[in-house]
Amino acid sequence: MSQALHVVCPHCTAVNRIPAERLGQRPKCGKCRQPLFTGQPVELNDRTFQKHITRNDIPVLVDFWAPWCGPCKMMAPAFAQAAGQLEPRVRLAKLNTEEAQMTAAQFGIRSIPTLILFHRGREVVRQPGAMGAADIVRWTQAHL
Repeated sequence: MSQALHVVCPHCTAVNRIPAERLGQRPKCGKCRQPLFTGQPVELNDRTFQKHITRNDIPVLVDFWAPWCGPCKMMAPAFAQAAGQLEPRVRLAKLNTEEAQMTAAQFGIRSIPTLILFHRGREVVRQPGAMGAADIVRWTQAHL
């Protein structure tokens, strides 16, 4: 009997139970019928952050960024490229620290960009500073 994993839909935030072996078969959300994995980072805010961090059984890598941050803008395409390589084993997400100040404060974000890898609601590791796509993938896989 295969293990079922909970995956939060990036579109409607419904929690879906997916057999582990089906993760790579482009599963769709049972509620909104949208793909659960798009190869793109999910935009989070103060309202959706906790659900994605605590209800996903797959690890979630969050890029804490701000629109005025030059290194954040430079890293954005690399982070999106990494999403295409790491999904469906890892969910990549972005949190705008200007709009989600409560969450940024909760995690003590002092410099941006900062990447934090979460698994089952817990912070696994964090890394401040911009990275290229290959480095993001390598760093994430090293901490899984």
